[in-house]
Amino acid sequence: MKKLPLALSTGVLSLALVLTGCTDASAPTGEATSSSEAPNAAATEADEMFVTMMIPHHQQAVEMSDMVLAKDGLDPRVADLAEQIKQAQGPEIDRMRGWLEDWGVEYDPDATEDMDHGSMGGSMDGMMSEEDMAALESADAAEASRLFLEQMIKHHEGAVDMAETALEDAKNPDVLELAQQVIDDQTAEISTMQALLSEL
Repeated sequence: MKKLPLALSTGVLSLALVLTGCTDASAPTGEATSSSEAPNAAATEADEMFVTMMIPHHQQAVEMSDMVLAKDGLDPRVADLAEQIKQAQGPEIDRMRGWLEDWGVEYDPDATEDMDHGSMGGSMDGMMSEEDMAALESADAAEASRLFLEQMIKHHEGAVDMAETALEDAKNPDVLELAQQVIDDQTAEISTMQALLSEL
């Protein structure tokens, strides 16, 4: 007979903690996403659009990084940057996939190719074409370094544009936090890549 009141009190305490977490927009992302209630409470169409478009955008950046890292004799500064991009964007992909799961949104990679129009204001800016990717893959180390920097600058600029739109339209605190992080991190990397290009 004592188990029921204990279970009820535990449930009330858990609910209070969840509600407290929902009101703290400054809470670390790991805590905010540990409960499905938090993202469900604030997810909008704009939130979903940003996440479903940014996942393949990030995936292509990781693919580009893998391509250039496979080159023998790659400029070590370019290699360091490619590793940095992978280390940042790989976990972000996992976070965004987790949010979609929490929101009950099925992620369809093929559907993102048709997102040329929508609430995020257009297509996934900065995405490389198949020809761009083929050129990067077939280039030698020196040419690949230059192509990677040129392509990734364009790629990052597109991501920053998407993130700026998300800051205007999205509502979910986690999405807004990620959008700001994309702007901060990738703007800094754009400056680094522009400097590297001038030295190659």
